[in-house]
Amino acid sequence: MTVKRPPDPSAPLLLDQLSAPKLARDECPRRAKTQIDLILLAIEALDLSGSEAMLAAARELELQSVIGGRVGLWRLRGSNPLRRFNQRRPLSLDQAKALVLIASYLSRRLTVIIRQLLLGYQQLSDQQLSVEHHLRLADYLSRFRAHFRARMNAKRASVMAYSSDEKLNQLALNLLMQLLFCTGTSGAQRLWSSLFDGEVA
Repeated sequence: MTVKRPPDPSAPLLLDQLSAPKLARDECPRRAKTQIDLILLAIEALDLSGSEAMLAAARELELQSVIGGRVGLWRLRGSNPLRRFNQRRPLSLDQAKALVLIASYLSRRLTVIIRQLLLGYQQLSDQQLSVEHHLRLADYLSRFRAHFRARMNAKRASVMAYSSDEKLNQLALNLLMQLLFCTGTSGAQRLWSSLFDGEVA
């Protein structure tokens, strides 16, 4: 029987917006860690300020005690097992919650861009045109591919599955749809719940 740790009284109250899943251990599962980092990678491809925007969001949401500074954020994202410089350390549920809240917060700021890109993709698909016909969408996909290839470990089978531009483009588009999913009311809660499908005991 696993004994759950009592709630941390010093944890930011905002984290209480996201319920604690019933997991065997008080840490984020592998799939959820990977998905959170990929969602943040998509935000970086949309927002040129990248990690600076994430750190600013952490300050605005008063999550600095969980995220830490630039190095702290890098370490948290390095818990993604697909990373080239994987930290091989657990990601606590509170840390995962903080990253999801930041992702949702930034997604809401990017709602107009996200909708424009997805609408543009739908129009291209309807007309059977390539993504190069939509400059802004092509730029997003290009930046995402560059970020993914620079930061993920190409020797891992899960990364090798995205060896082609086409497969990476599809991943980037899927993540864009996830970002839209968390821009609306209760977006952070919906994204958080989706991370644990099949993981809850």
